[in-house]
Parts: sequence; C-alpha cells; structure tokens
Amino acid sequence: MDAQLKRALLEGVIDALGFVAGGLAGGLAARMLGFDFLSAEGWGGNSLVGILLVGLGAGLGRAVARRFSTPRS
Repeated sequence: MDAQLKRALLEGVIDALGFVAGGLAGGLAARMLGFDFLSAEGWGGNSLVGILLVGLGAGLGRAVARRFSTPRS
C-alpha cells in the first residue's frame, strides 16, 4: 500500500471510531437526562430529543477525533 492509501484508511477508521464513541456518549447522556428513545413508545418529544442528542454526540465525536488525528505543525 502506498502512503496516501494508508493515510486515507487511517482517517476513515479514526472518523468511524469517533462517530461511534460520540454516538454512545450522546445516547448515555440522553438516557441520564431522561430522554431514553429506546424504551419510549412512539415518536414523542422525548424520543426525538434523545435521537437528536445521539446525532449531536456522533457528530461531535467525529469532529473531536479528526481534530486530534491531524498533525500539528
């Protein structure tokens, strides 16, 4: 594998790990705040807020992982 391909693969893995970790953190935060979307029935306000927190966590986790993975000059 050439260096560019290795860098792209590493970047993809880092993005995926940050996305999953952030989503899990967002899900735990939603559950602790009482917005457990997995146990709620239907699409009520609590479910939507919980799903929103998971999405925000996933996006923030990806952004943080990418920031820490970029080389600093």
